[in-house]
Amino acid sequence: MVQMSAAVIRPADQPGDLGWVLQAHGELYAAEYGWGLPFEALVARIVADYAEAHDPARETAWIAEVGGERAGCIFCVQGPDESTAKLRLLLLTPAARGQGLGGRLVDTCLAFARDADYKRMVLWTNDPLEAARNIYLRRGFTLTGSEPHTLFGEGLISQYYELDLT
Repeated sequence: MVQMSAAVIRPADQPGDLGWVLQAHGELYAAEYGWGLPFEALVARIVADYAEAHDPARETAWIAEVGGERAGCIFCVQGPDESTAKLRLLLLTPAARGQGLGGRLVDTCLAFARDADYKRMVLWTNDPLEAARNIYLRRGFTLTGSEPHTLFGEGLISQYYELDLT
């Protein structure tokens, strides 16, 4: 396990950061859940949309580094309307898990959303992602809907969460 005393959360603004987000998601989710190209394509679209057209006052992304190496990420983008932020692409490498860094990333995202005057935050996740779900629930997110899907494999359940930021 990685020692968290050297953990830093910084803006995802360095060369290679967005490529790392895509690569890490593709490799980790394939290894841990068997999700392949359809999942990686979704992540690629999210990252490309962010890279091409994000408003830095309303949308940003962060990289968690441990010992100078990328170990995690999270994005805050505008949701379906002006008052709604969307949390996207939370990820931690296996070595960085279990030490509170995921919570720090989510807290950073929530603080930014509040500072940007969003009134609520939404997110979409999948039922196997228990550690992330626990982070969201501890911060007050509530489940607003779920439905089965086969986007990345059989037997998955989409989960939609929301948090009032006011």
